[in-house]
Amino acid sequence: MPPQIPPNPTQSTASDDAQGLSEVQARERLAADGPNEVDASRPLGALRLLREVTLEPMFLLLLACGAVYMVLGDRHEALMLLGFVLVVIGISYFQQRRTEHALQALRELSSPRALVLRDAQTRRIAGRELVFGDIVLLAEGDRVPADMELLETSNLAVDESLLSGESVPVDKLARAWIFSGTLVTRGTAHARVTATGERSALGRIGKSLQSIAVEKTPLEHEIRRTVRLVAALGLVMAAGLGFAYWLALGDWLRSLLAGLTFAMAVLPEELPVVLTLFLGLGAWRLAHNKVLTRSIPAIELLGATTILCVDKTGTLTANRMVVRRHWSETAEHDAQALDAAPLHDALHDVLESAVLASHRRAFDPMESAIGDAGQRMLAQTEHLHEDWTLVDDYPLSSGMLAMSRVWQSPDRPDRFVAAKGAPEAIIDLCHLDGTRRARVTAQVASMASEGLRVLGVARASCDAATLPTNQHDFDFEFMGLVGLEDPLRPEVPQAIAECQAAGIRVVMITGDHPVTAMAVARQAGLSLDAGAMTGDEIAALDAADLATRLNGCNVFCRVQPEQKLRLVQAFKAAGGVVAMTGDGVNDAPALKAAHIGIAMGARGTDVAREAAALVLLDDDFSSIVTAVRYGRRVFANLRKAIAFVVAVHVPIVGLSLLPVALGWPMLLMPIHILFLQLIIDPACSIVFEAEPIDPHAMSAPPRDRQQRLFDATLLVRGLWQGFGLLALLLAVYALTLSVAGTHDTARALSFSVLTLSNLSLIYANRSWNRPCWSGHRSENRYFGWMVLATAVMLACVLGVPAISRLFAFAPPGPALLVLGLGAAVLGLLWFEAVKWGLRWRAHTVA
Repeated sequence: MPPQIPPNPTQSTASDDAQGLSEVQARERLAADGPNEVDASRPLGALRLLREVTLEPMFLLLLACGAVYMVLGDRHEALMLLGFVLVVIGISYFQQRRTEHALQALRELSSPRALVLRDAQTRRIAGRELVFGDIVLLAEGDRVPADMELLETSNLAVDESLLSGESVPVDKLARAWIFSGTLVTRGTAHARVTATGERSALGRIGKSLQSIAVEKTPLEHEIRRTVRLVAALGLVMAAGLGFAYWLALGDWLRSLLAGLTFAMAVLPEELPVVLTLFLGLGAWRLAHNKVLTRSIPAIELLGATTILCVDKTGTLTANRMVVRRHWSETAEHDAQALDAAPLHDALHDVLESAVLASHRRAFDPMESAIGDAGQRMLAQTEHLHEDWTLVDDYPLSSGMLAMSRVWQSPDRPDRFVAAKGAPEAIIDLCHLDGTRRARVTAQVASMASEGLRVLGVARASCDAATLPTNQHDFDFEFMGLVGLEDPLRPEVPQAIAECQAAGIRVVMITGDHPVTAMAVARQAGLSLDAGAMTGDEIAALDAADLATRLNGCNVFCRVQPEQKLRLVQAFKAAGGVVAMTGDGVNDAPALKAAHIGIAMGARGTDVAREAAALVLLDDDFSSIVTAVRYGRRVFANLRKAIAFVVAVHVPIVGLSLLPVALGWPMLLMPIHILFLQLIIDPACSIVFEAEPIDPHAMSAPPRDRQQRLFDATLLVRGLWQGFGLLALLLAVYALTLSVAGTHDTARALSFSVLTLSNLSLIYANRSWNRPCWSGHRSENRYFGWMVLATAVMLACVLGVPAISRLFAFAPPGPALLVLGLGAAVLGLLWFEAVKWGLRWRAHTVA
């Protein structure tokens, strides 16, 4: 149960229960306390987004280069650079707004309505207008709009699963507490509002999320650390290069442009760009699998997940009751049995009486399940009585945990009485002898051990003109038992088996009863060797003892929200990479504290969704396996993309630095680097991201969370490929300069070879285990589209005079173009040679 919330301390007195608040009082309190709603997270607005984009180093360098070109009179260059800036801003804004719209679609369009007593008159108002002291009238089907103290109740039951995790509705009496977000499943009540908005149980949990820091993934830390280090060194070198250029030429503007160009070449801006685009495409693909990504870096970390903590109600189970077992003293039926036949005739009367003992318009999930079972199993029989008229009913009470309903048939004079309730209450009503009582009690215990909620069913007839005042006065006949359960989602066992095959430990954390929890865990396929651990046991252990108990236990039950959070933190402290699933308000702190929080979207609460990194839009548990598979695929393919970035960065830096050292004119200018960085690099990310996952990836254990993206193997691969390409480009430039005699022609051919070599580098690195000409390559249509688009753009750069002048190119002749193609093929052979050498070395070391 959630903690009881004390009355709002800012108010002095409660209103008169008979009159309710006056409208003046309500307005004053609404103005003082604010509306009855929990603030959602602040969306990323246009101005805030613009500020973040303008603080990016590449943006500042582009502005500086544009300013220099404007001073030099090259307006076309300046306008083109600024045009790229606008494109970056537009793409970033579009992606962010798309995410915000998806989240908004998940929120409720309006707050729940409430029937209140004000100025002695009943009024229906928006739930956000409720204030402390309001008297609220509740009935079946109402969503409780605030925390309240019950003043009067009539057969009241409340579903508190979103707060407590308990799947069975809780009976409530006067002076008890009910909480915002819960659902009235039976009866009526008058209640006084004791807390609204952030002061409610729901609001307090939402507010507590602000104190839980969201950890950055190791990949984010590594990318940031690498970018800062290389950027610092690059900017120092750029300043030195600009100074040397100024000493050599005496032109400070050209020197400044050379320094800025080198800074753009050295600054590893591609790394966060590629990472963002790579993870963004992963998020887009997951969205097509009904998984909304709220924290994009979590996609990559999913591949390292070692522990998956799952809630029971609404996550492993469907959070709806169904009838599973029927039992009488002569027959029984299990709806889940593999050889389950249609309901036995001897059990028709059991289900018929259970249906007649339930409300036809049911809000209680157990009554709804009984009604559904009746419509399904008694169809086309004489046991459904749509034409019968309800005469009277005897509601459930604290003194008698059974209810009876009296019906009149149109074709018989006597009345039919149907009763259902707690088995011990039905046994008492039927006055069973000791032998039959023991037999029924043993059957109840057996069904309860399977996690079933068991109800007894009885019937009677009454031909008296006046009905008795007490259910005990009917001569009831015991009919049998009905067992209900919150069924396991059908996809759960297979999904858990796949997680376990991938080396991921699955742990269930629930607020439900131990017997129910163990039954669900057994059906789901969790290991039960260590039994279950309760919240009371968790509370009694210190950190060291809890860490010891965590090793083997996979089922935690009767767990309070703060204990759920403690479990997640304990798993993290033990070195695990923790993913946590949930849908209720009580799950939110643990969702936020976990490395990856996964919320249910269809049924889950806004608070849970706001706290989570991923949201399963269709509540399909198997989507978690899909997300893990994408996480492993993302990390493997991201290493390929980063290796490409390292390799292609070497010649870009070299072609910016060496011409100064050799006394050549600038070989690469800002426009050339932008062409490569803003078109070729993102395109390569699309190609690598689209590479399918290795067939054996989901049968391997999770990678070490601390595995570095920039490890020695990746850096050696990229540097060897890059330095070979740099040597090739310098040779092409020198040879072209000696043949054509113009730097502009040599620059054009060298840039063309660099562009084509980018394509061959991508093609070679799509697989590190097989040569590119192997016949076992996977389909990747994006590579073909990228080759076509790059060829068209390169043709425009070389063939359209206006664009060629912007790039400072003089088009090379046919013979030189053939030379360039040959050089690109030679580059491809070098890349494959590096791959073969690294494979041979790894095999030799192993």
